[in-house]
Amino acid sequence: MGRIIKIGTRGSKLALWQANWVRSAIMRSRAGLSEKEGVELVIIKTKGDKILDVPLAKVGGKGLFVKEIEEALLDGRIDIAVHSMKDMPSEIPDGLHIGAVPERETPQDVLISENRVLFDKLPPGAHIGTSSLRRAAQILSARPDIVILPLRGNLDTRLRKLTTENLDAIILAAAGVKRLGLEDHITEYLDESIMLPAVGQGALCIETRENDPEIGPIVSELDHQETRTVVMGERAFLHRLEGGCQVPIAAHGKIEGDQFVLVGLVAGVSGHPMFRVTHSGPASESESVGVELADRLLKMGARDILEKLKTEQTS
Repeated sequence: MGRIIKIGTRGSKLALWQANWVRSAIMRSRAGLSEKEGVELVIIKTKGDKILDVPLAKVGGKGLFVKEIEEALLDGRIDIAVHSMKDMPSEIPDGLHIGAVPERETPQDVLISENRVLFDKLPPGAHIGTSSLRRAAQILSARPDIVILPLRGNLDTRLRKLTTENLDAIILAAAGVKRLGLEDHITEYLDESIMLPAVGQGALCIETRENDPEIGPIVSELDHQETRTVVMGERAFLHRLEGGCQVPIAAHGKIEGDQFVLVGLVAGVSGHPMFRVTHSGPASESESVGVELADRLLKMGARDILEKLKTEQTS
């Protein structure tokens, strides 16, 4: 290839772990790289990294951690962008596409609490830190007595705030905790009946320019077909529902035999109302299954939640 491949990434410990994993995978697949070739990381600060004192939903939500990296990809400053899939907006900018989706890590959320108290054993009025509307709504649905407090920052910052902010517990994505080797902090993995994951949670997104004759074939080697099938079904569900409005939306899909089984949820910010449905169809048509599930939820009443939140957030 004769040049350095540049990977764009945020600068957090987790983002760097993810980007370095992709870098190592590319280096392994291209063992014959010459001294003039190689793969290097380019750290890009995003809006989400700069605004740490405001809930994401109030400053733009999804896209805050990817926009500047995508701009660098479009203008040629980098060749590959590595993101957490759950940070990806439902629409990809023209000229870019998801070049690969590597095999997924655990999609669940985990509870990390003081003195390792389980979720259902937390005292009435316990304080849980999260700035995720999805997590907050599901917590309040299961435990209306819980007090939700905003919690922003990188994973290690949020772990530290468990103590410094006098919180009883925090909720994080299991994948990030595991990737950084912090599993000993986990109190419990939250069952999906209590906490359905975010769309794409646990998966990486390797984004490239469309029809890039050099980078496309390199990145495609990292694609995991089953993970891609599942994640694309989840993302089709999100795309059908979201419309730019930041709402408590969750979904998790699985391949069972030749079927794609998808559980989806839309809730009000207080946890009520909550609409949760399971839908399935051929695995080869996972995106259609996602759209059909979204349509079912919209007909059940999710449309009213979406419209109400959209009005509140634009007023």
